[in-house]
Amino acid sequence: MTLLEAPVTSLAQHRVRVRGVVQGVGFRPWIWRLAHEHGLRGWVRNDAEGVEILLQGEHAAIAAFALRLEHEAPPLARIDTLHWASQAPQAGLHDFAILASAHHGTARTLISHDSAVCPDCLAEIFDPNARRWRYAFSNCTHCGPRYTITRGIPYDRARTSMAAFPMCAACAAEYADPGDRRFHAEPIACPICGPRLGWLDAHGHAQDGTDALQAAVAALRAGAIVAIKGLGGFHLACDARNADAVQRLRQRKQREMKPFALMLANLHSIEPLALLDADERARLQSPERPIALLRKRGRVDALLPGVCDGMARLGVMLPYTPLHYLLFHEYAGRPAGSTWLDAFDSPALVMTSANPCGEPLVADNAEAVRRLGGIADALLVHDRAIVVRCDDSVLQHAGGQMQFVRRARGYVPRAIRLQADGPVVLAVGAHLKNTLCITRGDEAFISQHIGTLDNAATRAMFDEVAQHLLGLLQVQPVVLAHDLHPDFHSTRYAQTLAARLDVPCIAVQHHHAHIAAVAADHRHSGPLLGLALDGVGLGTDGGAWGGELLRIDGAHCERIDHLRALALPGGDRAAREPWRMAAAALAAMGHGDTIARRFAGQPQALAVQRWLTSGAAIPGSSSLGRWFDAAAGLLGICAVMDFEAEAAMRLEALALRHGPAQPWHDGFRITRDGLDLLPALQHLHSATDTAEAAARFHATLAAALVAWSLQAAQAHDLGVIALGGGCLLNTVLATMLRAQLAAHGLLVLEAQQVPPNDGGLSLGQAWVARQHPASIH
Repeated sequence: MTLLEAPVTSLAQHRVRVRGVVQGVGFRPWIWRLAHEHGLRGWVRNDAEGVEILLQGEHAAIAAFALRLEHEAPPLARIDTLHWASQAPQAGLHDFAILASAHHGTARTLISHDSAVCPDCLAEIFDPNARRWRYAFSNCTHCGPRYTITRGIPYDRARTSMAAFPMCAACAAEYADPGDRRFHAEPIACPICGPRLGWLDAHGHAQDGTDALQAAVAALRAGAIVAIKGLGGFHLACDARNADAVQRLRQRKQREMKPFALMLANLHSIEPLALLDADERARLQSPERPIALLRKRGRVDALLPGVCDGMARLGVMLPYTPLHYLLFHEYAGRPAGSTWLDAFDSPALVMTSANPCGEPLVADNAEAVRRLGGIADALLVHDRAIVVRCDDSVLQHAGGQMQFVRRARGYVPRAIRLQADGPVVLAVGAHLKNTLCITRGDEAFISQHIGTLDNAATRAMFDEVAQHLLGLLQVQPVVLAHDLHPDFHSTRYAQTLAARLDVPCIAVQHHHAHIAAVAADHRHSGPLLGLALDGVGLGTDGGAWGGELLRIDGAHCERIDHLRALALPGGDRAAREPWRMAAAALAAMGHGDTIARRFAGQPQALAVQRWLTSGAAIPGSSSLGRWFDAAAGLLGICAVMDFEAEAAMRLEALALRHGPAQPWHDGFRITRDGLDLLPALQHLHSATDTAEAAARFHATLAAALVAWSLQAAQAHDLGVIALGGGCLLNTVLATMLRAQLAAHGLLVLEAQQVPPNDGGLSLGQAWVARQHPASIH
């Protein structure tokens, strides 16, 4: 007998198990109100598995409760599973209560992500008569910090950094009042009992008696660089329209050309700078509040000199903490009410992650003074500890869908559902854009962006994130997975931990993991064709791969074909200096004797020419990223890169500026040595219109990859193709590939819940490891 089939007049009792994102999102208070509205008795509590409910009442009332439970959950909640167990009614239940959390058992739930301040809290912040007027830490059950302040679960105040702030009587009354939206809101605070702002000079000396918000805005207006403590770390901020301030920030942060992200108060202020479609508007205003990479309007480089010169897109985000809103409120002159916000002509503030010299995000006040003292002129801080460092997420619109560039704040630790249950795997990612992935049951939990593991501070963060996430999930891995490269810190970490735990440790080839991440993202099973388009990854033959056609079937990977290899004159240095890749292409085309003349501005040009024309054996790479570099070098748009993928991004920007173009029909060859793009570079060698050449190169590349993939799909009888690798962040290429492959009848899978670049690699490693014989047996 189902719940809805029982006699409508019967007294019933049910125990309900709810799993999903159901802690820290106002779920228990909502259940309490729902039970009271339907006249039910019993209780609700948090525990390690999620939320447990005991319901007693008339069957009809419980059935009505059940319908609302499935369809009306709070906005930040996500119910994954509901289990109802009928039992005999019991005496002594006279009301419905919220019980203290039960701390026994193995965790099967997780806390929510950090969420932008909600409209109700904003209204209080801007109300001069409200208790939280201009208070920078207002939150309720529908908004505010979660993941970044939490040390463990169940999610209770005692397990967060808010434990240091005992509630005052007024906050305690709100917390205990079922009718208040702050009922059981764990980070609840007010100016009397909660965290407070502080204003420090560059040496860390507190400026007592100073209005911190007023001082910060005055400093920004005067052209200063201010370090601002946020949810998951510090930002470095300055006036984006002040070219001198932007240039000083670049010099101090040692970030010569990489674009900066901006924060503006509202959509109204973004529209003069960038084009916005409905999806982008929705994402910008969502509770997750990512940075969105928007298509620039024509005058942006003149309006915002030095922010993102030569790029196709501008990174923009809206405020997401009360503190951010209060900065703009101060700029606006502290108006009462919220009506000012939509029409306010906002200043554009650079808001870039405070992580000097490629190190992880700064999170602690003392650490900020030590590491940012030479960059920031002053610091806007507060005394609530950041437990978990978590950078801003970055998304972009790519041919009809939003795509992650970086997955972090607002989305972590949201689980990705897998096709099936399986063992607990810890996958440790690779060297660049590192993330970790832990599987539990039929879920995969991917960490926030950690970064490049080439310095001690980032490696320490890697260890810190691994321990924190394992602790939150309350699991111990029975399998470790890592990249094939033996010298990565992540590889050594996995091997050491596996040896200590005496569990299998599985190496997963880099591009196998890229395609596997897409398969996991779509819960795909069975064989598929993988088109891996990437910068570099160690191949099973010891070579540098990056443009691969793979046949994937779970843990099995077969390399079907690859791009023709280009020589790497100077090894890893060639991956940072596109002129060297252009020189390699010239030599391959028979124009090696022109290298020194063409790149006369490069001190090593003559030596590279002699090397390439000497007949000496030079290691090569099948990487598509290096072909992009060669194209950019031949067109003279980027000789030496200041940041990863700069050459490809500038090439894409030129293609976007030109618009659609026809491919060169003689621009590629499919040979026994792989897909050869040298004919396309022949056209670039003599091009005079760089924008047209960039557009035609992209069109030719797409046509070549489609023809190549279709040939392989037919030969191997495969109807599904997965696209993975960092080059899929090129929206011009990705959009053409998607449309053309689908037009030829292939089912095209792309990264959706994780980035296509190395930020999603750990998910693919975990997916492969779960299907590896060592895990199964």
